[in-house]
Amino acid sequence: MYKKYIKRMLDILLSLCGIVVLILPMGLIALAIKIDSEGPVFFKQKRVGKNKEHFNILKFRTMRTDTPPDAPTHELSDPEKWITKTGKILRKTSLDELPQLFNILRGQMSIIGPRPALWNQFDLIEERDKYGVNNVRPGLTGWAQINGRDELEIDIKATFDGEYVEKMSFAFDIKCFIGTITSVLKSEGVVEGGTGEIKKESNQK
Repeated sequence: MYKKYIKRMLDILLSLCGIVVLILPMGLIALAIKIDSEGPVFFKQKRVGKNKEHFNILKFRTMRTDTPPDAPTHELSDPEKWITKTGKILRKTSLDELPQLFNILRGQMSIIGPRPALWNQFDLIEERDKYGVNNVRPGLTGWAQINGRDELEIDIKATFDGEYVEKMSFAFDIKCFIGTITSVLKSEGVVEGGTGEIKKESNQK
């Protein structure tokens, strides 16, 4: 019942409330982006949705307009040089993700779920297939995000995503939601250009 009906109803209600409450702060963020650098306020990128259907994820633009397109941040040789001043703040606080409330309202995403992979992150997509992760609606935040985020290796991230799919429930979504608030406040797991930082650190010891 929860997975099929209630979860989607909550997504619609919460995303709509979020848009209404945060419309002014989002307007201020948009103004800061325009003042800081040339280019559009929003950034659209093709991502993998439920049942591997592609959709355009919406974010506040945090990088220069001449940044290589469709390249995961960890594949850029020097990610920091592409990120704008405002972008650094938005990425550290995860405020760049706020426009995804519109993706949630449209049914392309959920509040809680596995983060949508880039269309060309074939290694992650393939790994997620093992756990049925690609069959569920991706989320604004999820179990992997509060257990390492950028610090996780691809296979470990997919394992956490699979665990979420297996345990998906109202109680588990609440746990992920509360965990996200804690992680954002502490800026945990945010490593620009980093994937698998936990493993790298252990190898260096």
